[in-house]
Order: sequence, then structure tokens, then C-alpha cells
Amino acid sequence: MIEYRPFDSLGGANHGWLNAKHHFSFAHYHDPKRVNWGALRVWNDDIIQPGTGFPPHPHADMEIITYVREGAITHRDDLGNQGRTVAGDVQVMSAGTGIRHSEYNVESTITRIFQIWILPNQHGQPPSWGTKPFPKHGRTNRFVALASGFEEDEDALPIRSDARVSGATVRAGGTVEYQFSDAHRYGYLVPAVGTIEINGIRLSAGDGVAIHDENIVRITAHADAELILVDAAAHH
Repeated sequence: MIEYRPFDSLGGANHGWLNAKHHFSFAHYHDPKRVNWGALRVWNDDIIQPGTGFPPHPHADMEIITYVREGAITHRDDLGNQGRTVAGDVQVMSAGTGIRHSEYNVESTITRIFQIWILPNQHGQPPSWGTKPFPKHGRTNRFVALASGFEEDEDALPIRSDARVSGATVRAGGTVEYQFSDAHRYGYLVPAVGTIEINGIRLSAGDGVAIHDENIVRITAHADAELILVDAAAHH
């Protein structure tokens, strides 16, 4: 089962400094059919204006993955962590028992991010944060784990969830496949860039597809594409 969710169907809010589109219910946007997809709880497509951002605020019991599509995001938190994550790279915040953080675009141009929240399968753990570069040429025509709760994904940023966030870049005319460990997994795929086809469904940048009861998906790029895919367990 692959359910197409066009960009135009997403919830959203334009705050001026932030133009956010929500693949799932978030803040003032609520759709009972789009609350979560397995353990995947939030997928926001955010455009942040230069010199603005999210002021310090708290989180707990959530794995928060930021994939930077354009520009850069600068993170600070009450653990003393600070860092700048640039386009193509990833940061992960395991909120654990609680953390306060800010995320600012200190650049002179807009920043575009995917902000992905995944429900943890461990509780009572100390909060943590990390960032890591993932060169795009290292994921040409293949999915590379960017953030993962699986031990075999040793090069990925760790998350406390039975889930994996993967990225792939596919040249026009190329194909890439993703194999789920079993058909009961919950997949969600969004092209950050480009035009693709998955099982006969055509997607443009920003569109989403919810995947379930599929062992393998095959994606063909009609234009050079950059893909992000979440593979999550059911949420109990």
C-alpha cells in the first residue's frame, strides 16, 4: 500500500519568519487521519528566514532529526552543545528526560529543513545531541542511513527508536530500491529535490508517500532527485 500525499494537501502555517508545512498533525493543524505513521510522529517542511529561528524551548521523550535541505541551522542547548549543520547534513536531538534548545538561521539566505520526530522506544534516558556530515556523493543511487536505532547502521547518528532515516541521491533516469525488513514496517518518503516515480505514483519535491505492507519499493528519478525515507516500527 502506497498512499500519495501531495504537497498541496499538507497542513501548514506561515508565521512570516517561518513558513511550515506539516505532513502530520502539528500545532494548530489537526487531521485525525494524519496523526502519525507508525512511530513517525512529525514531518515538517520548514523555510526559515535569515536571522530568525526557534527561540529556546523544551522537549522530552522524542527523537528529533533535522535534515538540512538548503542553507544551515545553528543549534544551542542547555547541555552546552552548539553546532552548525549545513545543507545535506543531519543533526539529531534525543530529548530523553528533557532538554531546552534553540535553532536559528544565522545565515544571510533562507534555510530549508525537514524536521522529523520519531517516538522513542526507550524512556528515562539522558538527553543528547549530535550532528554529522553526509556527503551527497556517498549516497548516489543507494540509500544511506543518516540516523538509526539499528546497531548495523554504525555510521549513522544514533536514535533511541526502532527506526531509520535514510537518504539517497538519484540521477535523472536512475533507480534506487529500499528493502524493508518486513512488510509490517511503516515507510514515509519525501523527495527534497527532483521528480520521481514510485510504484507508478509520480512525486515532485515536497510531496509525500506513506508506505505499508510493502517489502521493497523501487524509485525512478525523472529529474535529479534527493530523497529522504523514514522506516519505522508500529507504534504501540
